[in-house]
Amino acid sequence: QVQLVESGGGLVQAGGSLRLSCLASGGTFRSYAMGWFRQAPGKEREWVAKITGSGGIFRYADFVQGRFTISRDNAKKTVSLQMNSLRPEDTAVYYCAADTNYYSDFARGYWGAGIQVTVSS
Repeated sequence: QVQLVESGGGLVQAGGSLRLSCLASGGTFRSYAMGWFRQAPGKEREWVAKITGSGGIFRYADFVQGRFTISRDNAKKTVSLQMNSLRPEDTAVYYCAADTNYYSDFARGYWGAGIQVTVSS
């Protein structure tokens, strides 16, 4: 029902910035909480940030707190992740996800294919 496509990834030097975007189609976008996750090479997937359908509530993982900002534009059906002060350990494939339940782990939600973010040292 919902398709998600990430964009904005790439290669950046440590200390630099990238802005990831996720475009949704299908469903009622405002009905879905949106989340960003990432998976680094050889590591488990981890949650990065999430935001409610209205955008009124949002949370971040400790390791990105103060550096990353999640936002959404329900008119454009997009959710973004502004990433500043990037570190090599931020290197990962980043995924956006949609779930009707903001308080879930998004495991049963919809997922994008992921996009590579590489931060060079």
